[in-house]
Amino acid sequence: MVQNPREEMNNKTMNRYQWFVIGICVLLNVIDGFDVLVMAFTASSVSAEWGLTGAQLGALLSAGLFGMGAGSLFLAPWADKIGRRPLILLCLLISGVSMIAASLVQNATQLGIMRFITGLGIGGILASSNVIASEYASLRWRSLAVSLQSTGYAIGATIGGMIAIALISHFGWRSVFLAGGLTTMLMLVVAYFTLPESLDYLLVKQPKNALDRINHLCQRIGLTRIPQLPEVIHNTAQPKIGIAKLFTAGLGLQTIFLWLSFFFVMFGFYFVMSWTPKILSANGMSTEQGVTAGVLISAGGMFGAALIGLISARVRVFYVQAGFLALTAILILLFVNNVGALTIAFILAVFLGVLSNGCVAGLYAMSPSIYEADVRATGVGSAIGFGRIGGILSPLIAGAFLDGGISSLTLYGYYAGAFVLAIMTVLSLSKLQNKHAAQLNFQSSTVSS
Repeated sequence: MVQNPREEMNNKTMNRYQWFVIGICVLLNVIDGFDVLVMAFTASSVSAEWGLTGAQLGALLSAGLFGMGAGSLFLAPWADKIGRRPLILLCLLISGVSMIAASLVQNATQLGIMRFITGLGIGGILASSNVIASEYASLRWRSLAVSLQSTGYAIGATIGGMIAIALISHFGWRSVFLAGGLTTMLMLVVAYFTLPESLDYLLVKQPKNALDRINHLCQRIGLTRIPQLPEVIHNTAQPKIGIAKLFTAGLGLQTIFLWLSFFFVMFGFYFVMSWTPKILSANGMSTEQGVTAGVLISAGGMFGAALIGLISARVRVFYVQAGFLALTAILILLFVNNVGALTIAFILAVFLGVLSNGCVAGLYAMSPSIYEADVRATGVGSAIGFGRIGGILSPLIAGAFLDGGISSLTLYGYYAGAFVLAIMTVLSLSKLQNKHAAQLNFQSSTVSS
């Protein structure tokens, strides 16, 4: 019987090469964090130049998220067909070119189109890099690996915010998009020469030269070389395709609750991240102070994503996620009641970033464990895509409320409720996964006996 390298890697100590691959995934997410939130950082300047209403600005903020949702739903599943690496390279090219093009637009419509195209690329990158980080980690450190990968988003947003402040004041908002596009193209070159294909993909799909590629990776990871490819058991029944696979083999309810968890968290998260600089500027802070608060939230996120990963190495990630969600809802209410005190608001912004970004990292850590390798990118991508629907609706609804006269600070209290709803879906998902795992173990023991 051929030893399965995946099983061996699950139980071995992580080596330098595995952490290196995870580090590349972190860098991919750094680029994504900058590209996603560049619209939030430039919102005040873009709005001032073109005289946009709250609804128009909300549409621009949602355009990138809409593209990310489409990318996660329609591009990410191709990672299960052509491989994680080729899809990431293609999506980097899409994001880089559209970011550069965004620096040349002449009106809000053109900018919205470019933001949508950028989002397409980012959606494919996020799902695929998340899966690679998960698949290169051992079982014990998988939650930490995926959470560390998620810190890249916060790092990119933080660096992007600081760069945006400097660039806008000297060269205008277009320079921020140009800088993001050029950096994304640089990352395309880095990924081309350093990012390997997923070992799980090679084992399950077995493309051309799969055995040589697997053994090359085994050597780098420190696994036993295999003399032949492991047998892949194919289902002889009529196979489900695409997203339909996520509703077979007892996965239907888990998929639905995972989607809802992403929806509620993204709904609350993207309101906090997208509107905070603009809303604070409209409530007494200067544009620079509003952007600074947004940067502090992103900076806190670097620690939040790592923190939830470290805790999840010892405590079941679903329970850690529920705790983070509850604390986030509480902190949003504290933050909204202290925006008049600049120092306190900035301190609370850091902690809000720790918790809210930790919630997103927790989602990414939870999702790969639900699906097998042949549908993992599809499962994670669809969950992220469904979450983007919440992210898309969030700025649009906020913009409509603001145009309708609702107090901008009151909105924070409403959006805290999204994190409360997410607690219920996460705990329900945890129960379903426990039940599903118990059924699989029973079936396995029955067959072996």
